Amino acid sequence: MATSLDVLQHEMVPDHQIMSEEEVADLLVTYRVSLEQLPKIYHDDPAVRAIGADAGDVIRITRDSRTAGRAEAYRLVVKRPKK
Repeated sequence: MATSLDVLQHEMVPDHQIMSEEEVADLLVTYRVSLEQLPKIYHDDPAVRAIGADAGDVIRITRDSRTAGRAEAYRLVVKRPKK
């Protein structure tokens, strides 16, 4: 019997959220970067699939940090290249 695992509920998986177009525009202006300069994450990553993100979406990953309290990272969702 197969059981379904919600990867977002695992204690080692930080919070993943799809950003709105407005949030992405603000992010790019704030950091003075282009969309293509953001770090990438593949569309088939389990957390990306769990939140329903598609290629082209930008996600915010929020982690608890011992030094900063809370740390945010941003990733552009891209298709995994075919082998």
